[in-house]
Formats: sequence, structure tokens, C-alpha cells
Amino acid sequence: MSTMPRDQLHLDRYEKQWLYMITIALGVFFASLLAGAIIFGVQPAGAGGFVNPQKLNETMFAQPGVRHMGGNRYEVVLLAQAWFFNPALITLPEGADVTFYVTSSDITHGFMIEHHNVNFEVVPGHIARAQVKFNRVGEFKILCHEYCGTGHHIMHATIRVEANPEA
Repeated sequence: MSTMPRDQLHLDRYEKQWLYMITIALGVFFASLLAGAIIFGVQPAGAGGFVNPQKLNETMFAQPGVRHMGGNRYEVVLLAQAWFFNPALITLPEGADVTFYVTSSDITHGFMIEHHNVNFEVVPGHIARAQVKFNRVGEFKILCHEYCGTGHHIMHATIRVEANPEA
């Protein structure tokens, strides 16, 4: 039996070094998480609510598309279905602040806008919400990144950002 009192803990020199390194690594990870959220605006997709996927024709998803909300604000209601997004083409002016509302009518899909900080899973019955500002003229693909069946590789849509005539 050990003669060391129970309230004392002996740590070997190497154990202490590993504890210090782990503590420093956790501090760096936490700092990078805070920097991403505060400095770079990285946010998870928000929950926009729930909907019955079998009654989408009674919701805002009955008429997917772009809605101008005044000023430079827009809403895009988008429906993911095997194996396409509806609408397949979204046209916006440069500098548009866009709120996306996305759901699926059938199975789980992915939703990623290339060159933008939007990437989430689209689950039937859940309305995913994300806000994006389109500051560059160009075309950006919306891609499904969750395998959704045999036509997954052709599931995409296009966002066309045009020069703002008011700018």
C-alpha cells in the first residue's frame, strides 16, 4: 500500500507536460471557434420551423421562388426534391441580402452554395434558414452534398448575380 496521503496527487513531469499541451490546444480551439463566429460571421443554419412534407402545397413551398422584400432584401423559398431544386435558376442583383428557406419533399438532401458560407442538411419536415449577401457578380451553383439516390450527381441549381443597375 502507498504511504502517500489521499489528498495529494503526484503527476510525473511528462504527465504535466501533456496536460499543459492539451490545455493549450483546447484554448486554441476555443479561440478559433470564437474568432470564426465573431470576426468571420460563421453561423450554423437556423431553424425556420417545421412543415408537413406531405402538405407542402398548403405552405409557402407551394410557390417556390424569389420574393423582393424591399430595398436590397430578398427571400428565396426553395424546395429540394429527388433530383432537382425548385427553382433551378435564381436571379439576384449584386449586393442582395438574401434569406433562404429550404425544405425537402421526399428524402434528406444537402444544400451548399459554392464560394459562400452556406452548407446544411435539408430534412423533410424541417425548414432550414440561412442568410447570405451576394457581393460579386457571377454564377454560383447550389449543390446537393448528401447522397440522395441514383440522380444525386445531377442535382444542382444556379444563382445568377447580375450587376445592380441602381448602384
